Amino acid sequence: MVRMGRLTKRADFTTVYGKGRSWANYWVVLRAFPNAMGTPRYGIVVSKRLGKAVMRNRIKRRMREGIRQLTPKGGWDMVFIARGPAAGANYHRLKGAMCELVTRARLFRLSAPGEGEP
Repeated sequence: MVRMGRLTKRADFTTVYGKGRSWANYWVVLRAFPNAMGTPRYGIVVSKRLGKAVMRNRIKRRMREGIRQLTPKGGWDMVFIARGPAAGANYHRLKGAMCELVTRARLFRLSAPGEGEP
């Protein structure tokens, strides 16, 4: 995830929370709202209830890497929110949960590494 592709301002998070749609599974919640920029932007939220800073940062690193595997379909602001069970999930479990959500939301097209555009 490139720094330019991050949601950083409180107003952006508030817009996604207030106006966006939501999809959830056992590990992660996805909230999304279309943006006018044409490029995707991401935010990751990990509550203090999930553990101390080391655990929260580990979850964020795993989720950030999972986001890098997604191929954007259009311009969306997305916020991924880690749920309680995410603290015990490994990278593959979190990545799978995130891929499931973006597929259900039809926001992204998943591609394998080295797979070319048709």
